[in-house]
Amino acid sequence: MCSSSRVTSVSRETQERLACYEHLLRRWNQSINLVSPRSLEQFRSRHLLDSLQLLQLIPDTAETWVDLGSGGGLPALPIAIVATEKIPHLHLTLVESDRRKAVFLETVIRETGITSKVLVSRAEHVPPLHADVVSARALAELGTLVKLLYTHGHGSSIGLFPKGRSVDAELGQIEGMWKFNLETVASRTDPTGVILKIGDLSRES
Repeated sequence: MCSSSRVTSVSRETQERLACYEHLLRRWNQSINLVSPRSLEQFRSRHLLDSLQLLQLIPDTAETWVDLGSGGGLPALPIAIVATEKIPHLHLTLVESDRRKAVFLETVIRETGITSKVLVSRAEHVPPLHADVVSARALAELGTLVKLLYTHGHGSSIGLFPKGRSVDAELGQIEGMWKFNLETVASRTDPTGVILKIGDLSRES
């Protein structure tokens, strides 16, 4: 039977979908390296709530969300599951180059009955997706992520990139290369973490 730490203010059906995701993640993680096994001991804070905090940073008008390097489905799958109930007009696309991980993502999508889709490719090889929101967790340094946001976003898109202690150094590496608005949001689940919210991105002339 699936079981999961509860997330408040969502329906029983959404709770069951989140439980199913956790169950599948734990099972598949025994044979495929999806997440650190130790991190599953804090599934609620380390993965579930850490992912869902991004939902509060998107504009109300957002309809398309692309998650790059989705791996074990974080943050995309918890977001897609909750959005099915709370923001039904929001559609998520998960980009993952590892075929085994992509099969896992497709399995979760099928078993939970959500409408997200998976693209099996490297993010830099996917044609522009013109998404309203672009996210990536532990995929690459900020310089690469900003390039991917420029490719897969549009003029009013935002990028949401969780970062840790190296954030200042990564911001320094792209100084003078891009113009953008930056909001640094403290992580609610990691005292050393932040979420970089990047908007109005353009190349520095």
